[in-house]
Amino acid sequence: MVYDVIIVGGSYSGISAGLQLARARRKVLVIDAGQRRNRFAHSSHGFLGQDGRNPGTIASEARAQLQAYPTVEWLSQPAIQARSDDGGYVITVANGEQFAARHLILATGVVDELPEVPGLSESWGQRVFHCPYCHGYELDGGPIGVLAASPIAIHQALMLPDWGPTTLFLNEILEPDADQLAKLARRGVAVEREPVLSVGGEQADVTLASGRVIKLAGLFTQPRTRMGSPLAAQLGCEFEAGPTGEFIKVDAMRQTSVSGVFACGDAAIAAGNVAIAVGDGARTGGAVHQSLIFR
Repeated sequence: MVYDVIIVGGSYSGISAGLQLARARRKVLVIDAGQRRNRFAHSSHGFLGQDGRNPGTIASEARAQLQAYPTVEWLSQPAIQARSDDGGYVITVANGEQFAARHLILATGVVDELPEVPGLSESWGQRVFHCPYCHGYELDGGPIGVLAASPIAIHQALMLPDWGPTTLFLNEILEPDADQLAKLARRGVAVEREPVLSVGGEQADVTLASGRVIKLAGLFTQPRTRMGSPLAAQLGCEFEAGPTGEFIKVDAMRQTSVSGVFACGDAAIAAGNVAIAVGDGARTGGAVHQSLIFR
């Protein structure tokens, strides 16, 4: 069988794209390795109608709704290779099976690479975050830390006082200039230059090199991101630099530099947010349907 579309990645953007195509009665195969980016978080926020719900529950219910359409198939396997073939594309999965489609949607996401600070990864998604809109409100106005991992830390620290009193831990990563220090001071951000030894405790407590402990309600940092899949590179898709790493370059119709290959969600947009991923997937699904008709 040759599918109309293969969607690689069955998280929020992939399911949302698939829903548009399923409702257009197109034959769709979703190939998913089961590694949602937000699998470490207990709750999701900022998504209309779903605020505060478990992100895994949102994803599983969305999958069930998509699979209720008779033209949709789902395969729980990692996709390991992609190649062009006679005007379409072939995807190989981990068990060696191959599947062909006229168009591809890469909803393959990204992988977060955290700063190498002891205890940080154990608290990721629970007391250590990267998105204040997703998790800031739940800190109840308590003390917030920003652990510098890149120059974006300045921007993050300037935002976070709306959610609680904020301390920027420079951790020998950067040194704000005079203008940045003035802006931080106007926002009431405290600047801590002593290196961070570890993160942990009952909440997101920061232990400094001297042994001093600063108790926090939550800690934010700026992970580097890398592609969650090699498929875009294998197909020759162009990438562009984003604030945290490279992203797949797409046009206004969400098509990559390779004809018939589209991308959506975190792999193609620098915003790790469920609502944005769902919206981007919906745009992409509609664009792919039109491409199948008017190509």
